[in-house]
Amino acid sequence: MTPTTSFDRRAFLRTSAVAGGALLIPAALASPASAAAVPQFAHGVASGDPLPDGVLLWTRVTPTPEATPGSGAGPEVEVHWDMATDSAFANIVQSGAATTGPARDHTVKVEAGGLASATVYYYRFTLDGIASATGRTRTAPAVDAAVSKLRLGQVSCSNWQAGYFSAYRHLAARADLDGVLHVGDYLYEYQVGGFGAGGVTVRPHEPAHEMLSLADYRRRHAQYKTDPDLQALHAAQPWFITWDDHEYANDTWSGGAQNHQPNEGDWNARKAAARQAYFEWMPVRQGPDGQIYRRFRWGRLAELSLLDLRSYRSLQTTPSSGDPNDPARTITGDPQMAWLKSGLSGTDATWKLVGNSVMITPISVGNVEARFLEALGSLLGLPLGGVAANSDAWDGYTADRQELLGHLKDNRVKNTVFLTGDIHSSWGADVPIDRSSYWWNGNSVATEFVTTSVTSDNIDDILKIPARTGSVVAETALYAGNWHLKYIELDSHGYSVVDVNPRRVQMDWYYIGDRLSPTSGARHAKSLATPVGTQKVRPAGSPVA
Repeated sequence: MTPTTSFDRRAFLRTSAVAGGALLIPAALASPASAAAVPQFAHGVASGDPLPDGVLLWTRVTPTPEATPGSGAGPEVEVHWDMATDSAFANIVQSGAATTGPARDHTVKVEAGGLASATVYYYRFTLDGIASATGRTRTAPAVDAAVSKLRLGQVSCSNWQAGYFSAYRHLAARADLDGVLHVGDYLYEYQVGGFGAGGVTVRPHEPAHEMLSLADYRRRHAQYKTDPDLQALHAAQPWFITWDDHEYANDTWSGGAQNHQPNEGDWNARKAAARQAYFEWMPVRQGPDGQIYRRFRWGRLAELSLLDLRSYRSLQTTPSSGDPNDPARTITGDPQMAWLKSGLSGTDATWKLVGNSVMITPISVGNVEARFLEALGSLLGLPLGGVAANSDAWDGYTADRQELLGHLKDNRVKNTVFLTGDIHSSWGADVPIDRSSYWWNGNSVATEFVTTSVTSDNIDDILKIPARTGSVVAETALYAGNWHLKYIELDSHGYSVVDVNPRRVQMDWYYIGDRLSPTSGARHAKSLATPVGTQKVRPAGSPVA
């Protein structure tokens, strides 16, 4: 007979409070991710999707030792929350309660409404009188407000196994941000040893196998949210987030993924599991039809459209299959394309920002040396064989790109800036309707700034060469074949800061010294700006203060 243990939840919580929130639990009840001590709010707090009158709040509770992520165990509990205008909670302006349990993996998402616009708030959750960490968030300005600034940290491609999240720590330390924009690959699906740091696993994934089931995705989300730097950044700022492919599996498309094999079960079941865990564990709103693409406004200064470029796209092309110019191919799907075009041409906001998970700027790689072409291929989604298209990005879906960029041109839409991630490298570019015509007329209809990876491998890691040596050869070749590219850096990891004012949008790139060090410093590397009305990228003298 299996032995049973009686358990008093309130005694468990009181004991943890005495221990400063650390819970000593029997090894038999602890998952590998929980180690030996699990506080009630082990996964931190977060906020996201700020509106002028509200914001989404998130946490996850561990009410009993067996209620580990993905276990499907543990009781339903009522979690209380408070919002205040001060961190001491002397002036509480909103309070409420939410019930959670194993059906939603003990996560909590609260729509805090009735708030004042353009205001900083503090929030916390409590369970049986024991409080979570305090989070800091803010609401957006009123829709018609004259706003002088929007400043966002921008990040992408944060692979647990490839290193430490120092980029998050440096952003969390900045008091000047209005929020954080994460444009995809918040977590990775691979097994232990899959897609590490130049072939080295710095921190092994939990679970150890590739995530396939709902429990797997829940446990992986939980592991990432134990990172102290990630927790700090979530607690410091509201986030604007969209997904890319690794939230599901590498090179996801509407009907499958490169990293989903027949022996790994039904794709639709895996996709449903990934989506459910994502919406449980992330501070994002889900649309009425399950969509994640959505739009936010920052007064009359800016409007941010967050795209979903995985759920509706056609299968990626290869050298032997598919034509990237086929008008039937789509990366957005028709409803999202219509929504995006109408939003860009219909807004009165000065700046049209697009949270774009994969690069829209056209790239030719035909003159890049073979060894760098292969490495670039692993980042850009290029099929081996050297076709001049980034087939996993908009280069593989040229009809959709032509439709969108043509819409900007035909409707004289100015000041569109694509804010992108995915390719583990840094880019700044004018976005022409046609790459070849740019050589003689220099016309562009938008600009694009691409942030590098937080930790995921880039060129020097893949080729195992010293940083800023051989990659410079590839960068030189890319500049020569693509005059619209204004900045390329293929080696460094880090984060960016996007600063928006009525005169220009500026991107500052910051690179960390060593992703293998949990205490790595960071340095400013480059600043570029797009002056209002120009659709051009220009050098910027210094980073924003």
